[in-house]
Amino acid sequence: MLESLGITIPHRLHDVTAQLQAGRVTAICGPNGAGKSTLLAALAGLITPTSGTVTLQGQPVAQLLPEDRARRIGYLPQSGEVAWNLSVRTLAGLGRLPHRTSTAENAQVVGQVLATLDLTPLADRPLATLSGGERARALLARVLATQPHWILADEPLAALDLSHQRNLAHRFRALAEEGRGVVLVVHDLALAMNHADHVIVLDQGRVAAQGKPETALSEDVIAKVWNLESCWLGEPGHMALAL
Repeated sequence: MLESLGITIPHRLHDVTAQLQAGRVTAICGPNGAGKSTLLAALAGLITPTSGTVTLQGQPVAQLLPEDRARRIGYLPQSGEVAWNLSVRTLAGLGRLPHRTSTAENAQVVGQVLATLDLTPLADRPLATLSGGERARALLARVLATQPHWILADEPLAALDLSHQRNLAHRFRALAEEGRGVVLVVHDLALAMNHADHVIVLDQGRVAAQGKPETALSEDVIAKVWNLESCWLGEPGHMALAL
């Protein structure tokens, strides 16, 4: 279990408390500037709250050794920067650095991840030659190659076409069913409604709602947080939001 216990980060988060469980997909939603990316970075241990604490199985994340944290928590920022024009395979291979495993095992894991993300044909292409969606998948490959117990991804589906959005949403579901914790920042409320088990809605740095998608993303919550009149259409798992 990954917990944020009353964490506060000035001008960004205010007394945010949440419990995230392995084995399920959690979506963090909210308007622009609500604190979503800040919360995700705090959960990853990259930002230290001025008050409160973030714990992983009862241990403060800030106390984890860097190598241990890297093995247990995989973090994908909203806009990943890569200093060198690496190949897709080499970038994904960086995810194996926290592990002390053989070259053969590392190559096998990287190959499996590239295949899962439909990147095998691009494995030897330099990053500079990729489209935005291809680059986004390559950056995610590095995270998945680490095989972390927790995957924290900031808008991982935003740059993808519909087919890759669907495939990756199913992949995140499969990872959760394997017992991993998956936490995604998403703007697409229909995606959160249809694919998440748990939703945290932030508004102006505070938790406005959290719980099952149908509760946290109710029409009343959307009206209050996004100031929009809306209506959910369709059946569970295939819901669309009409505005």
